[in-house]
Amino acid sequence: MKNTRWQAWETIGLLWTLAAGNLLHFVYQWAGESTVAGLFAAVNESTWEHMKLLFLPYFVFAVVEFIVFSEAFRNFFAVKAAGVLSGLAAIPVLFYTLTGMFGPLPGWANIMIFFLADALAYFVSCRLMTAGRLRGGAMQLAGFALLWLLLFAFVWCAYRPPHLPLFLDPVSGGYGLARSF
Repeated sequence: MKNTRWQAWETIGLLWTLAAGNLLHFVYQWAGESTVAGLFAAVNESTWEHMKLLFLPYFVFAVVEFIVFSEAFRNFFAVKAAGVLSGLAAIPVLFYTLTGMFGPLPGWANIMIFFLADALAYFVSCRLMTAGRLRGGAMQLAGFALLWLLLFAFVWCAYRPPHLPLFLDPVSGGYGLARSF
């Protein structure tokens, strides 16, 4: 398969993740704070929940890519895991660095952090995939397990977050869902 086809798919994935992630920011409120919506959407303004806005659309698109390309790549799961980890790491690194330097950020700066993290996730994925990096059965198993572990962590922590700064909602001062269920 040609690199240009994969690059086109990664570009579509980036656009999908940007759009879906921005929509998921509001779904929990639009759904009347439904606990079911909390599985997929941000339940508060914590950094962790903003990381969920990157992960879930990225994960869904990775499933689509796997179905479309099925056996075209022997490094798929490891590459997708490396890509999403780089984007997920970028969100708190950029957010806490910039807030440490400048204080509270305006909304547009937070949106730019999300856009940059999304772009980094897909850039890393595309580069590693086209370079043929992270091959091997153990790498694929680790990547596959990591993607599913992250999915579980994002869902679990909406309901039972650790009381750490990453999970703290700066608006309400609470953790996780706004109400118990």
